[in-house]
Amino acid sequence: MTSAPSPFVRAALDAAATVPASGIAWLDAARRENLDAFAEAGLPEARNEAWKYTPLRALAQRAYARADAGVAASVPLPSFTLPGLDGARAVFVDGVFRADLSSLDAGQGVELSSLAAAVLAQPEPLRFALANRYRRGAADAFAHLNAALATDGLVLRVADGVRMAKPLHVVHATSGAQPDTAWHARVLVEVGKGAHADVVEHFVSAGDGAQLGTVVADYAVREGATLGLVLVQDAAASTTLVRRGHVRLDAKAEVTVHAVELGGALVRHELTADVLGDGARFDTRGVFALSGRQHVDTQLEIHHKARDTASDALWRGIADGRSRGVFRGAIVVAEGADGTDASLSNKNLLLSGQAEIDTKPELEIYADEVKAAHGATIGQLDERSLFYLRSRGIPLVQARSLLTLAFCRAALESLPNEALREHLGELLVAHLPTSITE
Repeated sequence: MTSAPSPFVRAALDAAATVPASGIAWLDAARRENLDAFAEAGLPEARNEAWKYTPLRALAQRAYARADAGVAASVPLPSFTLPGLDGARAVFVDGVFRADLSSLDAGQGVELSSLAAAVLAQPEPLRFALANRYRRGAADAFAHLNAALATDGLVLRVADGVRMAKPLHVVHATSGAQPDTAWHARVLVEVGKGAHADVVEHFVSAGDGAQLGTVVADYAVREGATLGLVLVQDAAASTTLVRRGHVRLDAKAEVTVHAVELGGALVRHELTADVLGDGARFDTRGVFALSGRQHVDTQLEIHHKARDTASDALWRGIADGRSRGVFRGAIVVAEGADGTDASLSNKNLLLSGQAEIDTKPELEIYADEVKAAHGATIGQLDERSLFYLRSRGIPLVQARSLLTLAFCRAALESLPNEALREHLGELLVAHLPTSITE
C-alpha cells in the first residue's frame, strides 16, 4: 500500500500545475518526467545513505507554494555588491531574473543572458542540459523538483580562446517578502577551448521570511580552458537552500572552486566533478562557520576518469551553539586513470559542547600508478597554542579569535582576488560566535 504524499510533496505538485507550458515539446516532456519521478519517490528519508546526516522530517511537513514572479520582479533589494567585482552582474530574486538590477555586458565573445530569454530565442542548444535524465529515486528529489519547476536562471557561454576581463557576479536573492514559498533556478556555464572565466555566485536574502530555494548548476570547461568559481552563501537564518553543482573538465582544463557557507537554516550543497580529459585539474577550497541551530551539509565527489589528472581539496568547518555541520568528501579513481594525483583534507573545530560535525572522507581507486591521500579531523582549539599566545600578553578571547580565524582563512589563502578575499575574511569574522570575536 502506497503511503499518502507529505504536505511538501503535495504542495510541490500543486505548484507544478501553475507552471505554464513552454510550447517546446522536449522541454515540457522533461519537466513532466522529472515531476513524476519526484512524486513517485518523495523526499529522502534517514535510511537513505546520501541523506543520513540531514533528516528532512520537519521539511516534509512544510507546504511551500510557488513564489509569485510578479512580486519577485518588483520587490526592492538592498545593495549586494562585493569588493573586487565591478564587471557584469546577473541578479535573480526568488528565481526570477531582474534586468533592472543587472548588467549583462561581459565583453566580446561572451554570451550572457537569462535562461528564460535563451529558451525563448534559441532552445535547441540547451536541450542536452535541460532534458538531462537524473537517476530516479529520493536521493535526487531536489534535482527532479528543480528540473520540473525552474523556468529561469543564467546562461553563460565563453567562446573559444576568449578571456573574460572581469569576474561575473551572479546574485541569487531570497526576497523574504513571500514567506512559505519556494523558488528554483538553473545555471548553465560553458567555457570554450582555451578560454578563461571567473564567476562569483552569491546567495543572499533581502528579508527574513522563510523560503525554500533550489539551484542546479552545470559547468562545462573545454580543452585547455580555466574557470575560477567562488560560491558565497550568506542567506537569512530562516532560509532553506539546496544546491547541486556539476563540473565537467576536458583535457588540460583547470577549475578552482572557493566555497564559503555562512547563513541559512538548512543548507545542502552537492558538488560533483567529472575529470574527463587527460591532464585536467580540479581544486576546491571551502569553509563553513555555523552557530545557533544551523544545519549545513556539504557533499563533494570528484571522479577521475582520465590519465595524469589531479585534484586537491581543502575544507574547514566550525560549529558553535547547537549547530550541525556535515561534510562528505569522496574521490573515485576509475580504471585506466593512471597517473592521478588526488588529495583531500577536512579539518573541523567544535566551539560548543552541543555542536556536532560529521565528516566522512572516502577514497576508491581502480587504477594503478596512482597517488592519493585523504584525511579528516574534528577537535577543539589547541590549548598549547592558546597558552603560547596568552604567555605573550594576548587576552584569552583575542587569542581564541586569532586561532579560529587562522584556521578558517586557510581555505581562502589561494583566492587571487585580494579585495574579495579580504571581504570574505571579514564576513567570517562577523559570523563567528560573539564569545570569540568580542
